[in-house]
Amino acid sequence: MIIHLPKMTLRPFLRTDVESIARHANNRRVWQNLRDQFPHPYTGRDAERWIEHASGLPEPQGVFAIVVDEVAVGGIGAHRLDKDPVYRDTAELGYWLAEPYWGRGLMTEAVRAVTRYAFDELGLFRLEAGVFAWNVSSARVLEKAGYSFEGRLRKQVYKDGQHCDVLLYSRLRTDEVE
Repeated sequence: MIIHLPKMTLRPFLRTDVESIARHANNRRVWQNLRDQFPHPYTGRDAERWIEHASGLPEPQGVFAIVVDEVAVGGIGAHRLDKDPVYRDTAELGYWLAEPYWGRGLMTEAVRAVTRYAFDELGLFRLEAGVFAWNVSSARVLEKAGYSFEGRLRKQVYKDGQHCDVLLYSRLRTDEVE
């Protein structure tokens, strides 16, 4: 599946994205806002492993490369929760973007598009996203994309040498369209 947007394209990750993903993901400021499964430093081998993983997901999949001017500069995906079958209609939204592209409205546009895709094509009912409390920009992206703040999970994570609150946001298929 390819989603064409005014400022970017969302498409599956390709083997030819390895160099670009490794270069853009190898940024401490990007890593600070993501879970530790996103490594730092981020190498070409990490990019290869990610692309191999993403390519092996069943169709339809909800994981996309964010491509600007034919270059992969980030990623976004709706990842189903595997906790228990009662969560079958819920997925977690995750995303990252290379620092030179921050502040351009790209991520808000990408979140809106993937949210629509997740509801319409993947049949999901609920999307949720957790944001480290220091990442005010990411919280704002979710708010602009129509997500509702559900609560603060106090000191839920340990990242970069400190305990941090997580801000939980969600969007339901039945929520008003922005």
